[in-house]
This record gives sequence, C-alpha cells and structure tokens, in this order.
Amino acid sequence: MHCWDIHTHREGHPYSLFQAGKAKIVEGVPVSMGIHPWELDSNWDTHFEKIKWEAAQNPCVLAIGEAGFDRLKGPEISLQKQAFYAQASWAASLGIPLILHCVKSHDLLLEYLKSAKNPPNIIWHGWNQKSERARQLLPFPVFYSFGNQLLHPNSNAAKWLIACPLERVFFETDDSGLEIDSIYQRASLLLQIPVASLAAQVIANWNAISNRKIS
Repeated sequence: MHCWDIHTHREGHPYSLFQAGKAKIVEGVPVSMGIHPWELDSNWDTHFEKIKWEAAQNPCVLAIGEAGFDRLKGPEISLQKQAFYAQASWAASLGIPLILHCVKSHDLLLEYLKSAKNPPNIIWHGWNQKSERARQLLPFPVFYSFGNQLLHPNSNAAKWLIACPLERVFFETDDSGLEIDSIYQRASLLLQIPVASLAAQVIANWNAISNRKIS
C-alpha cells in the first residue's frame, strides 16, 4: 500500500500530488492547479480560464489549489474572496477536492461554507490550528492534511490528529523537504495504527471525495 503525499512542492516523487499552481504541468504527473492568494493580481481571471481548461481536459489534475485566504500576505480580501469562490465552484463542478491555504482567515472560510449551496470537498493543508476550530468545521465537507507539525508532540496538529475522525485525515510534506514516510510513521505512533492501515485509509478517504481516483 502506497503512502500518498497529498500536497508537495517537490516534483517527480511517486504517489504524490504536486502543487503545480498555475504552471504548465508534465504529462502523467498528478497535480493540483490553482491560484494561490499570494499570486493574485488584477488578471487572475485570465489565468484561471487556462487552469479551468487544463483541469477539465487533463485527468492528472486531481485537485484545484492551492486556493484560499491569507490576511498576512496577499491582495485585498474582496479579491481573495472572488478568486476563492470561483475556484471552489470549479472544483465542485468537476467533483474534485480543493486544496486550501488559510492563514488567519478561519472566519472567511466559515462565511463561505455557510453560504455555499454546493461547496467542494476542501482539504485544509498543513493543519495546525486548535481543535476547537477544527470541530467548528466538522459539519462541512472539510478535511485535514497533516505535515511536519506532527513531529512536534505538543503541536495543535498532533492534538487534533488524535481526535480527528479518520475519514477526514490526509498527510503531506508541503515544502518541508521531509520524506512522506516520516509523516506517516509519526502519525502511526500518535494513533497507534500501522502505517499500512493509515496508507489504506488515506487512499480510501481520497476516493470517497473525488471523481478522480488514486491507488
């Protein structure tokens, strides 16, 4: 059973979802494509039309993203909301998840989720928020991707992983430079569940929320 890395900035690793952003993708490489809030500008919708076409035509585009909100870095919130809502709508129409970047913007995500009639399945990457915030999201189609923060035993990520429903769990390396096996091994210790079982769980979780399957 393969240990899938649901979000990485390192290209060429097998069984991983490469964060291609709005760049040209390599044939046969599973990717996510989207416009990061840091990259938004007045021409974002032109870039997004190209992403929409690629995502619709190419089955290797497994997710939209990163997309989301960032109050520390990025353009005005109104522009971030406009771009996020458009990307979320496209992910929902394709039946594939959205990889979420969310910094000091939990309220903006909740605002969207409470208003959206058909939200996509959203994977909050690099989860390291307090458990109380995670529980606020459980009524919605939000999932949690855990990364290098799990290596810190008192982190919010480690605490929520232990309490989180297993069907909401994913793992990632992001830009940490770590191998995904080390994340799975740490999660295995925290949960007292074999790595092979966690790997199977992640694949099942993905296939339950996406039209584009992994194995």
